[in-house]
Amino acid sequence: MARKINFDPPSNEATTPAAEPRDAAPQRARPLLGLDRPIKQSSALGAISQSLGGISEKVKRAEEIEQKLIEGQVIVELDPALIDDSFVPDRMESPEEQNAAFRELIRQHGQNVPILVRPKPGATERYEVAFGHRRLRAARELGIKVRAVVRSLTDEQLVIAQGQENSGRTDLTFIERARFAARLEERQFAREIIMASLNVDKAALSRLISIATRVPASVIDAVGPAPAFGRVRWQELTELLEQENNRARAIELVQAPDFAALDTDKRFESLFAGLRQKAARARAETWSAADGTHAAKVARQGRKLTLTFDDRVAPNFGEFVRDRLQTLYDQFKAGGKPD
Repeated sequence: MARKINFDPPSNEATTPAAEPRDAAPQRARPLLGLDRPIKQSSALGAISQSLGGISEKVKRAEEIEQKLIEGQVIVELDPALIDDSFVPDRMESPEEQNAAFRELIRQHGQNVPILVRPKPGATERYEVAFGHRRLRAARELGIKVRAVVRSLTDEQLVIAQGQENSGRTDLTFIERARFAARLEERQFAREIIMASLNVDKAALSRLISIATRVPASVIDAVGPAPAFGRVRWQELTELLEQENNRARAIELVQAPDFAALDTDKRFESLFAGLRQKAARARAETWSAADGTHAAKVARQGRKLTLTFDDRVAPNFGEFVRDRLQTLYDQFKAGGKPD
């Protein structure tokens, strides 16, 4: 049974000791800074009364963030240099023209939608992004602060938020989703968590992981996100790769000097065409009978072997073989020796 994940942040407010005077300010913990010393807050105004004099600049920044959170301002501004990428990447590198267009949009109109970050486990004063990687990158490149919502998230909560936000905006391509699923599987997340993060059922998740693990990682990296191609075409590519020697051929194709110069969709098309052409060349060999009749064609593709009969050359020979398949199979099981 899937476990319910709660995204509500834990309360930072501590219980006021009974021995304190009635006018004493309530105490609040400082989870973002990671210090034991609490911040005093005025019960009437909800403002921080502690003096900031003599405290380091890093402490001041953390206190400003905490003050905004305490006062109910959910969205805060952070220095992008303090934010690390998610521990499970979900995106492949976008073309520079797309990055430039998105960066210009942020420059002209600002960041309308905040990103989601968590205080980074084991790293005081640093954060880890759950979603909003493109907005974070744009802020880094523009040299501006990024608007963010800070939440204390477990690893499971982070990957669910990360995956669902991308799924909700249909922002990731098929192969990016497949690779994200496979990476979560590698990190031993429960299947229920991975399904929740990608909003897919068990069968769809199995297909995603299957394709991401059957296609060599170097080939996926070389092709890129390929937004024009979905599950059916990636499945066809996977089957081509499993034909004899096609994995080595694929690596040769993607390492060709002119391959990287193509855009990502063209790279997929080029690889697919190259592998299919090789398969077609090796597709069929003619089998000739002792009397010289070209009675059948034999085609091997990976682990598949196909016999083709032409009635124009040897009428009814195909039916003759078909009617004796059980006898042939029995002989094969008995050791391949005819009766």
